Amino acid sequence: MRTGLFSIGLDTYWDQFDGLLDNLNGYHAQIHDRISAMGVEVIDAGMVDNPDKAQVAADLFKREDVEIIFLFISTYALSSTVLPVVQRAKVPVVVLNIQPVAQLDYDKFNAMNDRGKMTGIWLEHCQSCSLPELACVLNRADIAYHVVSGFLQEDFVWKEINDWVDAATVAEGMRANRVGILGHYYGGMLDVYSDLTQQSATFGNHFEILEMCELFELRKAVTDEEIADKIAEFNAKFDVSPDCEQSEIERAAKTSVALDKLVQAHELGSMAYYYEGVGEYESIVTSIIAGNTLLTGSNTPIAGECEVKNVQAMKIMDLFGVGGSFSEFYLSDYVDDVVYLGHDGPAHFAIAEGTVGLVPLPVYHGKPGKGLSIQMTVKHGPVTVLSVVQQRDGSVSLQFAEGESVEGPALQIGNTNGRYKFTMGARAFMNEWSRGGPSHHCAVGVGHIGDKVEKLAAILGIETRRVS
Repeated sequence: MRTGLFSIGLDTYWDQFDGLLDNLNGYHAQIHDRISAMGVEVIDAGMVDNPDKAQVAADLFKREDVEIIFLFISTYALSSTVLPVVQRAKVPVVVLNIQPVAQLDYDKFNAMNDRGKMTGIWLEHCQSCSLPELACVLNRADIAYHVVSGFLQEDFVWKEINDWVDAATVAEGMRANRVGILGHYYGGMLDVYSDLTQQSATFGNHFEILEMCELFELRKAVTDEEIADKIAEFNAKFDVSPDCEQSEIERAAKTSVALDKLVQAHELGSMAYYYEGVGEYESIVTSIIAGNTLLTGSNTPIAGECEVKNVQAMKIMDLFGVGGSFSEFYLSDYVDDVVYLGHDGPAHFAIAEGTVGLVPLPVYHGKPGKGLSIQMTVKHGPVTVLSVVQQRDGSVSLQFAEGESVEGPALQIGNTNGRYKFTMGARAFMNEWSRGGPSHHCAVGVGHIGDKVEKLAAILGIETRRVS
């Protein structure tokens, strides 16, 4: 991901105050190095201190196709050095109102008794001077912007900047994502029906409509050697229950190999699926969970019941590096004040608490047939729950909540399920979460990333709802 960076200043100052420009460029270099260390390419326009340099910076950012721009207010600067840059670039702008220190040493400063040198030092620390001017102009130009205020060595500042970098990286990842749709919706599950055009308009991704007969043909061509290799992968990554019949393991392995080939053939970054069918087609869909779980844990999230909105949420979580396990609400425990979340797969085994069990199910509830399923719980500790919501007016928004995955009894029913505690309590949480109008599915990831989700929404230009 390419991020733009430039500082603003006033060229009139440089001849008036010795050393001022060198010091400001030093602060700029620190910011450049810290952002570069976040794993992105920094397109650096340097010090922009007059309108001519603003045009050069605008051309640079446009040519290099940056995803986001960080604007460092190094000292007082004219807004005419900013407006041409952000107008031309047309990407999110984060204004860095960052001082060199948290507090000026006033006694030492006032003891200098040289008003010329004192003014130069003040200008080195007067970042806040330009912020209202920039805000006024950007507001009047109807250009969205965001502000980080603080001082150079402050952890808060670098967390904020890192969150913006992560959010911009995820926005780029979502735009590059090819989402497969295999099969059809679960009939009558009205909440999962999605407007694909609106999803593409919001996230910029491509939808690839897939045919089950293609997966059928790929599966027919799977060799015994490929099945053996996949079974070895099952044994390496799952705790395979001795209750699993060998024929079921082989059936799931054969489907998993075909799924891998389908994903590779269409360069998919995620997929939503559901199918029932008869004969060999039923054999495919009832042996799909293990392979889809491997794909999900390897950065290709797969959502069941053709839940497109939720595979988008799972992909967001995966791009943030926190998982994104396919989930729905199982039950509420009003004694321990927790909510259970889980599903019959696919799961994100990369965020499991302990090993992931591969177990037999005599029946898939609400679905045809029987086969293998996943038994796991999300890692204990902080979690974020995310849903992509489509509103009545067709717009897309993000709803999220931060909670804790806590220890306690899991339902040993061959599903992913765990216990989640929210500050407001189980009763209020269920009411507030549902009030936002999400589908009954959601994505669970590890860690509290609500601030990043809000920044991603700001970059995408959509609304967020924090349930807390």
